Amino acid sequence: MKLSNKFTLTRIIFAPIFFLLYFIPIWTGCGTKISLLIALPCLVFAEFTDYLDGHYARKHNEVSDFGKLFDPFADVVLHLTAFICLMHSVSSQMYFMPVYFFLLIMLREFSQNFLRMVAAKQGTAIAARKGGKLKTVMYIVAEFYGILLELIVRLDVVPQYFSGLRTGAFFLFAICVIFSYASFIDYLIHFGKILKDI
Repeated sequence: MKLSNKFTLTRIIFAPIFFLLYFIPIWTGCGTKISLLIALPCLVFAEFTDYLDGHYARKHNEVSDFGKLFDPFADVVLHLTAFICLMHSVSSQMYFMPVYFFLLIMLREFSQNFLRMVAAKQGTAIAARKGGKLKTVMYIVAEFYGILLELIVRLDVVPQYFSGLRTGAFFLFAICVIFSYASFIDYLIHFGKILKDI
């Protein structure tokens, strides 16, 4: 496997690791403080591999149609995993991402991957566009913001204005939904003709 694809694979491997570290305290009540302190650096590294795979793909001339499919797939696996986590908290009845935002984003991502598969079958590899990259950045910002809020809860240092911080998370995830569908419409405009030929 090429080095760039190994970095991409890292995101897929780290997704279930982060999931387990996040949920073990919720399931067992053990390791409430330490688990997320371990999980957070793992997520930071996993997200950083998104830069590394592109960097080494260009540096070693490893850009391929497979990589153009594998990279966004790994992104979806990692981001949806983090979003699932943020619909739960060690504090009962608390969450940071509303389930309807998650559903909207999940449907968008599945539709986008379907478009990529149809395009690939017809010999066209859909590379990331600027709108898609901006959407990914927004995902990462909202994701880490929500995780930092959960870390505050787990470290038991919740400030009086915490409800305002949670409202901020709501708006960040709302922006994620807007950006995700705006970028999807952009992909449809530029590659929708592929669907007419099937």
